[in-house]
Amino acid sequence: MARARESMQRVILILVTSYLLGAIPFGYLLVRIFRGEDVRHSGSGNIGATNVSRKSPALGALTLLLDAANGFFAVAIAAAYPGLGASDMRIHRLMAASALFAIIGHMFPLWLGFRGGKGVATALGALVRLAPLAVLVAIAIFILTVLVFRRISLGSIVTAALFPTIVWLLNLSRDPWVLLLIGIAALLIIARHYQNILRLLSGEEPTFSVRRK
Repeated sequence: MARARESMQRVILILVTSYLLGAIPFGYLLVRIFRGEDVRHSGSGNIGATNVSRKSPALGALTLLLDAANGFFAVAIAAAYPGLGASDMRIHRLMAASALFAIIGHMFPLWLGFRGGKGVATALGALVRLAPLAVLVAIAIFILTVLVFRRISLGSIVTAALFPTIVWLLNLSRDPWVLLLIGIAALLIIARHYQNILRLLSGEEPTFSVRRK
């Protein structure tokens, strides 16, 4: 009983740590430090890399890397779980749960009144550690979608929607709990793009261009 309680406490600690890692608002902090502005008051009001890049492409790229690192290290911590007799399946489930909590942390950061980003970069980093082969396929789908339709938001939505299926088709996991956790993360990412979805349906979503004004 004591061992089971200790194991549960460690699991809770890992999930809380994952949330707190994901909740570090790098986009907000970088723009505040280097530009003296609140990125939430410009563009889409999002703290993610895409909106930060409207202020500074360099800060946007750095935000992307740091947000992805949050997700990666959250899952890495779960992967290093000492086990206490836990099976590989349980550790894999914990890794998937940590990925989800890191993504939730980015979307709903405690420090910013639970108003955060869309979780794409954090999900990317987390899933690189969880299912790297699936991420390679997902990146290819994202790039193809953006090149064809010239809309980054659509690429993110399509990729998120297909990711659980990619994991299943590549036989990276057939564990229903892992697939469920990945599916919940995908649905959250899609839901956070609801404004983009409305603009896509109305034809008002801006197109992507490498040119800058």
